[in-house]
Amino acid sequence: MGRGRVQLKRIENKISRQVTFSKRRTGLLKKAHEISVLCDADVAVIVFSTKGKLFEYSTDSSMESILERYERCSYAEQQFVPHGPEHQGSWFLEHPKLKARVELLQRNLRNYTGQDLDPLSYKELQHLEQKIDTALKSVRSRKVKFKLACLCCDMLVCLDML
Repeated sequence: MGRGRVQLKRIENKISRQVTFSKRRTGLLKKAHEISVLCDADVAVIVFSTKGKLFEYSTDSSMESILERYERCSYAEQQFVPHGPEHQGSWFLEHPKLKARVELLQRNLRNYTGQDLDPLSYKELQHLEQKIDTALKSVRSRKVKFKLACLCCDMLVCLDML
C-alpha cells in the first residue's frame, strides 16, 4: 500500500518536526549517494539544521572541488547577466554563497592545522591525510632543491639565508 500525499507546510510540533528532519535528511543523503553511484555524477549536498548544525555529503571528489566547479559555472553564467542598478538584488543572493564559502574555507584551514577533526568521517580523514602528505612532500622537495642550490653556490651565503 502506497503512502498518501503529504501536505507541504511547516510542522508545528517541535518533536515531530525534528524526527521528520532527521528521517528526510537521511533519505536525502541516501538519494544523493545513489545518484552519484548509479549515474557516476559528482554530487554535493549541504544541509543546516534549525540549530545551525551542518550535515553534508559529497562524492569521492571533495566538497571543496565540487564547490569550486559550481562557482566556476556560476561565475560563467554571471558574465552573461547585465549588472545595472536594476540587478542590485543579485548581490543579496551572492552574500550567502560567499559566506558559506568562507565558512568552508575556515573549516578546511582548521582541519589542516589539526583542529575540529571530530565531525570528519573516516573517509574524510583519509582524504585530509593524503592532502597533508602531498603538501609535506612538496615542502621537502623544495627544501632539498634549496640545499642542492646551496652546494652549487657559496655555502656561507646560502646557509645564512636559512
